[in-house]
Amino acid sequence: MYPRIRIKELKKIDLEGGYLIDGFPSVGFSSAIATESMIHTSQFELAGVIDSDAFPPISVVKNGKPNYPTRVFVNENLKVGVFLSYLTLEQSLHRVAAKTMLKWASKHKIKLIVSSVAIKAPGSNEEMIGIGSTESARDKVRDAGLKVLEHGTVPGIPGMLLNEGSISGQDVVVLIFHTDGEGPDFKSSAQLCLAMSQLIPGASCDIPSLQQEAEKAEEVIKEAQEESKHLKDSMYM
Repeated sequence: MYPRIRIKELKKIDLEGGYLIDGFPSVGFSSAIATESMIHTSQFELAGVIDSDAFPPISVVKNGKPNYPTRVFVNENLKVGVFLSYLTLEQSLHRVAAKTMLKWASKHKIKLIVSSVAIKAPGSNEEMIGIGSTESARDKVRDAGLKVLEHGTVPGIPGMLLNEGSISGQDVVVLIFHTDGEGPDFKSSAQLCLAMSQLIPGASCDIPSLQQEAEKAEEVIKEAQEESKHLKDSMYM
């Protein structure tokens, strides 16, 4: 049995015909940093929390307030929802996380899910590319001025989103970016945030503040992951 991931909504959410951003970190922290930057730039509000018995029991304290490490933010004017997480999920949770995201997207009649995955490439300056779950999703990649991936492998949550989306007809775009795997990777975070804003009308990135956000977010993510590791070690010793 796969562990269940629960989404508790804290307010009424209207995102019909809109967008959902997958902000779970993959290699490095660029995806989480880019989505956090977009949240701060475009006036999102907390709309829900995501939890599971398989998640480490930790609270992330910001500005004196406790927070779940994985949360849902929305901007109803832009019709954009974000799953923002300070946790890098174990591989055993990738399938259920993707299916939970797709189910939530279907419930709220989301038009497009945008995810991302990093490829480790030290010192690389290769362009960002995209892959779509459907022909209409691939058209969206081209319309954003991005190259479409023709051959390759997409792992983890983004890969599952693509596979399930291709069967159900849900438009999913996965952005593939390059990173050295070290943080804070300001350059790849900025490129990813800009590419997301090309796919999502009205969304924007405050690049000057992104570097500062990258450093702050990386510190919080690293701390959350370190605490998670210590908890696992003590739980399974």
